[in-house]
Amino acid sequence: MLAVDGVSLRVHAGEVVALIGPDGAGKSTTMRLLCGVLRADEGEIRLAGLDLRTDLEAARGKVGYLPQRFSLYGELTVEENLRFLAEVRGLPRQDWRSRSTEILEFVDLADVADRRAEALSGGMRQKLGLAAALVHRPGILILDEPTGGVDPVTRQLFWQLIIRLLRDGVGVLVSTPYMDEAARCSRLAFMDRGRIVLEGAPTDLRDRMKWQIVEIVGDPLPGLRKLASQDARVLDLQRFGDRLHLRLDRVDLPSVEADLRARAAQAGVRLTSLRPIPAGLEDVFLAQLQPESRAP
Repeated sequence: MLAVDGVSLRVHAGEVVALIGPDGAGKSTTMRLLCGVLRADEGEIRLAGLDLRTDLEAARGKVGYLPQRFSLYGELTVEENLRFLAEVRGLPRQDWRSRSTEILEFVDLADVADRRAEALSGGMRQKLGLAAALVHRPGILILDEPTGGVDPVTRQLFWQLIIRLLRDGVGVLVSTPYMDEAARCSRLAFMDRGRIVLEGAPTDLRDRMKWQIVEIVGDPLPGLRKLASQDARVLDLQRFGDRLHLRLDRVDLPSVEADLRARAAQAGVRLTSLRPIPAGLEDVFLAQLQPESRAP
C-alpha cells in the first residue's frame, strides 16, 4: 500500500492551504516529502520553482517546516536554539542576531529568550518551533498540526501570526484536526488513504454537499439516536454536543419528521426540534469518508 498515491497539490504565495483527513491518511508523509525529509519514489516536487530532486539544498532553503512533535533542543535556551538553526542555515553572525531579535518579537517570545526550551509551556514551544521555521525568511511554510494540544487562546494567537505571514506573501501548507481552523484557509485538500479525494475553498465544498443535513435535539439523546438510526432514509448520523446531525438523501423532510416524532412519542423520547441546516465542514468530510454508510 502506498503512503502517498498520486497527490497533486499547489500552494500559491499569500495563501494558506489545509490538509485535512483521518489519522493515517498521509498528511504528515506528504509534508515530509515536500520538505525533502523523505524521497519520493516517483513524481515531481517543486518548491519556489526549484526541483527537489535536482536542487535539494537550494529548495530546502526556501521552506520552513514545523513538525508535529517538538524537535528542538530542550537544554538550549530559546535564543540559543535560534542561533544554532540560523548558523546551520548559513546566516552570518551580523544577520542571525538581528533576525533572532526580530523573529522572537514577532512570535512574542522576546521576554523568555534566556529560558531553556524544556521549561517552556506547550504553546510557547509551538511558537519557538514557528520562530525556528522562519529564522531564514522562507517563502514557503509547512506546518504539521501546529496547534495540537495547546489552549484555545494560544490557537487564536498562532493563527494571527499565520495571517500576518500571508500578508507578506508567504505560502502556507498546514494540517489541522480543527474545522474552525480549516475554515480560515484559502483552500482545503481532504486526504484519505494516501490520496486527495476532495479539494476546494471551504464555502465551495459546503455548497457542493449533495446530501441534506438535519439537526435534531431531544432527550434522552441515546434514545433519540437509536430511533433515528432505525430509519432507512438516514444514511449516517453524528453527535455534535447536545444534538445530532442526520445525513439524508434529498427526501421528503416533513415525512421524516412526522415518522420520527410518532416513534419518539411511542418510545417515551422527547423530540424538541428537527430542522434542516447548512452543511458544516465536519459534515462534508464525514460524508466523504462514508458516502453511502448507514447509521449504526
